[in-house]
Amino acid sequence: MASSSTTSHFCLLVAFFPLSSAVYGQLSTSFYASSCPALEHIVRSAVAQAIATDSRMGASLLRLFFHDCFVQGCDASILLDDVGSFVGEKTAFPNVNSVRGYDVIDSIKTAVEANCPGVVSCADIVALAARDGTVLLGGPSWDVPLGRRDSTTASRTLASSDLPSPASDLATLITAFGNKGLSARDMTALSGAHTVGYAQCKNFRSHIYNDTDIDAAFAALRRGSCDYTAGPTDGNLAPLDERTELAFDNAYYADLEARRVLLRSDQELFNGGSQDSLVQDYSTDGALFFADFVAAMINLGNISPLTGNAGQIRANCSVVNSS
Repeated sequence: MASSSTTSHFCLLVAFFPLSSAVYGQLSTSFYASSCPALEHIVRSAVAQAIATDSRMGASLLRLFFHDCFVQGCDASILLDDVGSFVGEKTAFPNVNSVRGYDVIDSIKTAVEANCPGVVSCADIVALAARDGTVLLGGPSWDVPLGRRDSTTASRTLASSDLPSPASDLATLITAFGNKGLSARDMTALSGAHTVGYAQCKNFRSHIYNDTDIDAAFAALRRGSCDYTAGPTDGNLAPLDERTELAFDNAYYADLEARRVLLRSDQELFNGGSQDSLVQDYSTDGALFFADFVAAMINLGNISPLTGNAGQIRANCSVVNSS
C-alpha cells in the first residue's frame, strides 16, 4: 500500500534533517563541498542510469550499503576482491551470488576520480548510492553524512557471522542490530527496505513450506517457482513486496500484517512480539516510516566509520592501494 502522504513526508523530513550542512560525529554532510562539489550529481546520474538499465539495481545498492556497514562498519570492506592470500567478504555465504552492484560502484568511482582524483572514498560512494537508489524508487531523501575512509582489511568470518540470517527469530534480530548500536525501532524501519528487491528461493523455501504463520494462498503461489527440494530452483527470484515491488513505499508493512512475506525474519517483526504495534503504525502512516527510515539509515551509516588518517582513499574500490 503506497503512502497517501507523499507530499507531507518531505516537509517532515526537512523538519528533522535540514538541508544545511550538519555534523554527525566525525562525519559531515558538507565534507566534499570544496574538494569535490560535483560528487552528488555524479553519483545520482550514475545510479539513475544503472536503474534505467536494471530496475533491481536501486534495491541492490541499498542492500550493498547494509552488508558493508554490518561488517567492520561502513568502510567499503565488502568491495575488496580476493587477491592472492587476501580473503575478502564477497565470498562469505550471505554475500556470494547474492550481493550485487559492485560494477555500479566501480563505474561511479571511475567518474569521480576523473573529476576529483584521490579525494572521495569508496565507502562514501556506497553510502550516497544507497540514498540515491532509495530516492529514485520513490523513497525519501536525506543529506548523507560523509567523510568515511576505506578499510585496508576485510573479514569473511564476520560477514558470515554478523549479517542477520533470513531465518532469524525476533530476539536474534534485535540482538544482531543492538550489537551494531542500532535500536529495535531502527531495525524495523530498516527492514522496510524490503519494500523493494527480490529474494532467492533458497532463502524463503523453508518459510513457504514449513511455517504456519503465512497466508496459505500466498505460500501456494510462491511454491510454484520454488520446488521443495534444494537444487535447480535455488536461485529463482520472487519479489519481497508483491504489492509494489519496484516502488519504495510502506506496502511491506501491510504485507507483514497480511502474512504475505517471503522471509521468516521479516514475519518475525509482526508475530505477536514487541514490534507489532510499530509495524501497524508504519502500515498506516507512510510519512512516519519515511522519517524513521531516514533516521535509521543515518544511524546505520555511523557504524564505526574510518575517519581522519585511518584507512585510505582507495584508487580502485576492489583492491587496497599499493604502498
